[in-house]
Amino acid sequence: MQWTGEGLIIGVRRHGESSVIAEVMVEGRGRHLGLIRGGRSAKHAAALQAGNSVQLTWRARLEEHLGTFVLEVTEARAARLIADRTRLYAAQLLCDHLRLLPERDPNDRLLGQVIKLLDRTDPSILGVELARFELTLLEELGFGLDLLSCAATGATSDLTHVSPKTGRAVSRSAAAPYLDKLFALPAFLIDDATVPGPGDVAAAFALTGYFLDRHIWSPRQVDPPSTRDTLVGILSR
Repeated sequence: MQWTGEGLIIGVRRHGESSVIAEVMVEGRGRHLGLIRGGRSAKHAAALQAGNSVQLTWRARLEEHLGTFVLEVTEARAARLIADRTRLYAAQLLCDHLRLLPERDPNDRLLGQVIKLLDRTDPSILGVELARFELTLLEELGFGLDLLSCAATGATSDLTHVSPKTGRAVSRSAAAPYLDKLFALPAFLIDDATVPGPGDVAAAFALTGYFLDRHIWSPRQVDPPSTRDTLVGILSR
């Protein structure tokens, strides 16, 4: 079997003495693994960096086999990411998030968002878009939050908080008696035209981080990405 496609390298690990197994998000095919023979050579070192976009060919005798990759870099952004600590941490976090997706399950929506985020240079915009990405990730994994109407009253306006129990929005009036038990809902998460105010980015990451841990990290017994707290601190300033 054989196919070709475009993808984004999200990870590489050693295999044997000279080869590596590359993990690539492929357009139309999702998270896909493949063996690269001789992948530990100096020739491949620069190409096989997380964050690079590639054109690749996958071959295997049967569809369920690991198969092999032959690839060519089409966008070598890894060097630019390494030169900027904030963007590097963001790239590492995004790649960690993509590894949560089921293998070979197409998800071009998230792939497109990640590529746009990797090319962001404005830290303020990066924080906003990364928080929105985490909301989308929760949705794609089946744990999306309901931020369209109030869980208590059904109101669709003046939504200011989120219930940690239900993952549903709560209006200002309904939230008033329970402020110490609810998460703040930054307006930019439900209105793309809203400019985040002081503390909004941190509040957004607190919200998404809680539900990522509740539904994904803890049930799978995996630790949150090591770069996330540091990155959130940088982006929340």
